[in-house]
Amino acid sequence: MKVRSSVFASLCLLLEVCGIALFLRGFFPVPVKSSFTSKSKLSDLPAEPLSSGNGPNTSKVPPPLFKRVVIVLIDALREDFVFGTKGRQFMPYTRHVIERGSSLSFMARVRPPTVTMPRIKALTTGSIPGFIDVVINLNSQALLEDSLIWQAKAAGKRIIFYGDDTWVRLFPKHFVEYDGTTSFFVSDYTEVDNNVTRHLDSTLKRDDWDMLILHYLGLDHIGHLSGPHSSLVGPKLIEMDDVLKKIHASLISKETEGSLPNLLVLCGDHGMSETGSHGGSSDPEVRTPLVLISPAFKRKTGMEKPSTVEQVDLAPTLALALGLPISQNSVGILIPPVFQETSLREQLRFLHLNGFQLSCLLKDSMAGYEKEEGYEQFRVAEKSHGNWMKLYLEGNASEVLSNMGKKVLKQYLDALKAMSSALSRQLGKYDMYSMVVGMILIFQVLLLLLLATPEALSGGARVELPLGSALLSLPFYLLCLLCTSVHMLVCTSTENSCYLCGLPWSFAVAAIVVVSATLCLLVTMAVQRLVPEGRPTSKAQSSSDPSSFSELDILLLTGTLGHLFSLGASSFIEEEHQSWYFLLSTLCLAIFQDVCRTYFSERRGPADELCHPHPREVAPSKKWLALATPLLTLACCRFLRSLNQTGVQWAHLPDLGHWLTSAEHKVALSLLSASSLALILILVQHRCSLVSKIALALGLLGVYSYRAAVGNVLFPWQHNLRDLSKGTVEARFVYVFVLGILFSGAKDLLRSQVVTADVRLKARGLWEVYSGLVLLASLLFRPHNLPVLSCSLLIQTAMRQFIWWEQHYDAAQITIMHYWFGQAFFYFQGNSNNIATVDISAGFVGLDTYVEAPAIFLTAFSTYAGPLLWACHLVCYLSLEHARSTTAMAHGCYCFALLRSIPAAAYVILVTALRYHLFIWSVFSPKLLYEAMHTLGAFSSLGNPWKNLFDANQNQLADGLIYLAMWFFVIL
Repeated sequence: MKVRSSVFASLCLLLEVCGIALFLRGFFPVPVKSSFTSKSKLSDLPAEPLSSGNGPNTSKVPPPLFKRVVIVLIDALREDFVFGTKGRQFMPYTRHVIERGSSLSFMARVRPPTVTMPRIKALTTGSIPGFIDVVINLNSQALLEDSLIWQAKAAGKRIIFYGDDTWVRLFPKHFVEYDGTTSFFVSDYTEVDNNVTRHLDSTLKRDDWDMLILHYLGLDHIGHLSGPHSSLVGPKLIEMDDVLKKIHASLISKETEGSLPNLLVLCGDHGMSETGSHGGSSDPEVRTPLVLISPAFKRKTGMEKPSTVEQVDLAPTLALALGLPISQNSVGILIPPVFQETSLREQLRFLHLNGFQLSCLLKDSMAGYEKEEGYEQFRVAEKSHGNWMKLYLEGNASEVLSNMGKKVLKQYLDALKAMSSALSRQLGKYDMYSMVVGMILIFQVLLLLLLATPEALSGGARVELPLGSALLSLPFYLLCLLCTSVHMLVCTSTENSCYLCGLPWSFAVAAIVVVSATLCLLVTMAVQRLVPEGRPTSKAQSSSDPSSFSELDILLLTGTLGHLFSLGASSFIEEEHQSWYFLLSTLCLAIFQDVCRTYFSERRGPADELCHPHPREVAPSKKWLALATPLLTLACCRFLRSLNQTGVQWAHLPDLGHWLTSAEHKVALSLLSASSLALILILVQHRCSLVSKIALALGLLGVYSYRAAVGNVLFPWQHNLRDLSKGTVEARFVYVFVLGILFSGAKDLLRSQVVTADVRLKARGLWEVYSGLVLLASLLFRPHNLPVLSCSLLIQTAMRQFIWWEQHYDAAQITIMHYWFGQAFFYFQGNSNNIATVDISAGFVGLDTYVEAPAIFLTAFSTYAGPLLWACHLVCYLSLEHARSTTAMAHGCYCFALLRSIPAAAYVILVTALRYHLFIWSVFSPKLLYEAMHTLGAFSSLGNPWKNLFDANQNQLADGLIYLAMWFFVIL
């Protein structure tokens, strides 16, 4: 059965999407949630345990400890901003209260992902949000599960909120008064906090509220803009200290004799990395301060080292302190010092209620909950509590009773910790069955693509699929029976239910048939390929013999496969940039050897003549320039490596970027930025039209003006910072020229397709589009990263002029080189496999309000500018070389199939949301490939820079299979 290659590719795409969706469904663990539809109620709380059924009213709930609660949540508040030297310098009042006042201080450990919306969920529900909440954070929906806010509203408490509008979206009808501000417009760090503080005076004077929540965003925005060591951090901390002083003074003034005390809570939702971002799991991101201030606590006599608690512990602590039930999905435990001033009976009652809630959640989420150590400890503690209650109610007041009560208290705490730990471990339990089935389906599709490549790339562009012989064979039915048996065995023997076992049998049967049929089809096609039935070997087949590979081919193949296998180790993933730096350096040395062999070797063997035909006569100066190009590339890469520390192990070490961005070295940064922009103009403008050259020059001048306007660099006549602005006008000035250059390039492309079949006009149009993207990248890059862009262009120019064409490298080799360079430059930018390195501030360049679509586009473009620009340069280069010689395209049809793989929109969505690429190669004939490439339909950067966005310790087999098949597909 012959099918068109496009139909075959579409079927493969469909199967691949199903396989990856199934894998991701198993990879993302289902959060620990209670299956109960109703919320917790005071009437559902258990009675105090008694060893006998007789006794007084034992179902009494302890009274609340506080009358009012004010929660001051400062976004991105690191632990050292309060407990460190910055706290002593910039938050003097807060430090005085911590050291000498009635307060409790803790270091709250945050669970990744350290993003605002998941952290708000953790603070209000006590649950641990899943990694998928990173994506949901962009557009938060109403929170329907049980939470502290819901319980407070149900109890009749009046809640007022000011700050991040994420709270308003999560709790749309819970606040009697609110004023939300957007959290994504990171360019604003003043008005976003002034909108919160302006309500304080009037609110604090009123008595018509029970809970006040303030979420300040300015510190987080400063971190995104200029990092935790910025000169803007100190004034912002002073501002927050004044806010806390005002609130604390108001609460103290309203304290009355005989009434319950008030409580002031200072906390952060997450910390801030050394680069100013967040989302990962480094210590500065997961360590936040938690300060509880109230007259109910003992007055301190000195600074104590804060003890460590979990962030989720705040939700059950506040719930019971306010006389509310604990949220059903909470995995947190009470913070004991908060209740230490209450009686021993009340302390045991609080711990019993917390243990009862955790045990119910344990029962609801784990099949073998009786075997859990924490559950058994809780039952023992509950029994001991009943014995203590019996003695207590009998009036026993001896020291034995007190010691017994303390022992029960410790038993409860041990049980709570064990149950909380068991529930937290549920997040690491993956649906391995679904993951294995998804990987099998992915691997089968990749093998199908590999086997169908020769036919799909032929002139007929058709693929022979022996469906009849595969589906009518006995092995197909045996495989169906075998897969059905395995499925039934897994569904009946596993303790934890999996996704596939929960589907209707019709879906399971369909999946079994597809997997079995695909496997039989693979075997049939493999037999046909391996047994050619006497057909003569074609020239194309003989040329694919590995013995004809050059040393460079072997390096590119083994280097790519070596990187593939390195993905199986978390350490290599965390420090993946080191792999690319090593591969790039080795590639430069190999190219250097090739140049020496081509131009300076006196004796050339047959192998050299085969790999590098004798070059035409070239000038001696060009030979030396070719020899210097790999060395220049090595020098540029070494310089760029020192510009930004990345990864995990050494990301905290100072680098050249930190030195340049410090206030005392602004002149050096200004000179470096101006030089980089001038070099960009020189390298890019030579292939553009006159209009585009002028627009590019003015646009680069606008880039420098924008950076001067926001205070990153200096003009020669600028001596002070009083005239700083947000640079909105300057940035929009640059956007006009970017759009103009892109329009000029698109016009040339359209003319080359419709009016005249001019290949050179098409090449110029592609280059102008590329120039527009370079100008956009120069605007979005931080000033100290502009050398990354200029060095990238310098390497591209030198390689294009002296290496790729002169050394007769084919399109496959050049494609893989571009892929290596693109990946290395992704890390040269300072990016890593950690979401915390994403520069969110790039999404708001030139915006004065938060607009979602352009913000997402600009952030994604800035993050992936390195791989994207190298992929676009590859297209321009191949188009230009085709105008000079079509022979270079002979080996390049595989590259075209690769680059034509994914539509641009789908690519951006997948790499930003799903962590995995869909490497599906649409297989066309070489002519159609050529047409498709030159219409700029889509470009794939061929990389996976967010592959470890969520967890570096998880299975990387799917990535490995994709990379393995991809490079076999390119090089064979």
